[in-house]
Amino acid sequence: MKTFRLIAASLFFAALFSTSSFAQTGATAAGTGKIVIINTAAFDDKAGISKYVSAMNTLETEFKPVDAELQKMNTDLQTLAKDIDAFRRQVADRKVPIDEKSANLKVEQAEKLQRDLKFKQEDAKARFERRQQALLSPVLQDIAKAMQDFAKSRGYSMILDAAKLDQAGIILAVGDDKADVTKEFITFYNARPATTASIAKP
Repeated sequence: MKTFRLIAASLFFAALFSTSSFAQTGATAAGTGKIVIINTAAFDDKAGISKYVSAMNTLETEFKPVDAELQKMNTDLQTLAKDIDAFRRQVADRKVPIDEKSANLKVEQAEKLQRDLKFKQEDAKARFERRQQALLSPVLQDIAKAMQDFAKSRGYSMILDAAKLDQAGIILAVGDDKADVTKEFITFYNARPATTASIAKP
């Protein structure tokens, strides 16, 4: 399920925390405010944004049975593939006669399981994306709004996403440790009163 968490985080942060989300705020137009960075990847840590972590945990818990089912189907398919390969080796060696009926049955089972697995994977992906939208979109929109408030209250002219900059290979070095205000923002957000951004029921 860790893959689901990474997909969810990357898709939603990319969509909601675009450059426009960190545009100039209450600082002067001349740009005298400070430019700082926030690492959105830290939001999902144990010491991260509690509301976001809760939503991600809910998403992971809901899809845990689906993930287990897909893993079992994949394991069963691998087992069938090994059995079929063993039959093929027997045919190649011509030392031990094979049970053609059993061999054909294994092939049919493998083909059906492969089709079923593909269908279930696509269905799970579609359901996951819909549920992800319902769970995370309100939370991340609330985080984006809080970030604007945070920037205004601190006089920051711009906040950049360190996670995205790092992925793009843009950040080479940060000379001022104080430029990273991730922990400060997480504390700021977690201390805010509850808003309308709540976890939607399935």
